[in-house]
Amino acid sequence: MSVRKLKPITPGQRFRVVNSFDTITTDKPERALLAPKKRSGGRNSQGKMTMRYTGGGHKQKYRIIDFKRTKHGIPATVKTIEYDPNRSAFISLLAYVDGEKTYVIAPNGLQVGQTVVSGPDAIPEIGNTLLLSKIPLGTVISCIELRPGQGAVIARSAGTFAQLMARDGKYATIKMPSGETRLILLTCSATIGAVSNSDHQLIVSGKAGRSRWLGRRPRTRPVAMNPVDHPMGGGEGRSSGGHPRSRKGIPAKGYRTRSKVNPSSKYIVERRKK
Repeated sequence: MSVRKLKPITPGQRFRVVNSFDTITTDKPERALLAPKKRSGGRNSQGKMTMRYTGGGHKQKYRIIDFKRTKHGIPATVKTIEYDPNRSAFISLLAYVDGEKTYVIAPNGLQVGQTVVSGPDAIPEIGNTLLLSKIPLGTVISCIELRPGQGAVIARSAGTFAQLMARDGKYATIKMPSGETRLILLTCSATIGAVSNSDHQLIVSGKAGRSRWLGRRPRTRPVAMNPVDHPMGGGEGRSSGGHPRSRKGIPAKGYRTRSKVNPSSKYIVERRKK
């Protein structure tokens, strides 16, 4: 995994840093695992804009990802490592011995030709999916379930990982990518290894046009608005805008919005650092 800095042949390339995609093995996705992806352009059924700063962008197709890994005990061979326009991580095409093919989130270090397997009897190697009760303590994991059978919801983006810290009773103690430590049931599953494309955070767009390719329209700064449009708008000249807050008036930067009566709070051992 590496990035490339382009020569400044054009103004848009002067600060551009791109992914070298040296781990990608093909640019042709599996057709049977593609689904149409409809764009609204930020408009509702009447054609009126209801979401600002949304619209345009390159046409995309969704890749159907197997987040549950329920084919237990059936070995699968890694056929490709592919780019997915819908997520920051790379994906991998698995071909099972029974003929079925699925996409999964590719962990860092997964190689084409490698055999992976899921289930309670799998060994803790890169790409294998096991129950938290079967994973050795201290192991780096990703694609973690929050409820048994739900499918992976935690640590799915590029370069993220969690760590299995301890086991006590029917719960495992997991250190999350955010730094939060929480309890998760031992009957939930996780994949061994960190998520691929860890250099994603080093990428620099280089020009505004790339945001348009991704479907993002220009965003107006709140301090440039009028008081009627935003709490931070108005003022004579270039005013700072006052306390940072959202369009609805909810404070940002330090204001806690989590409900005090959230039932899952009892599973959080240590909150993330502010």
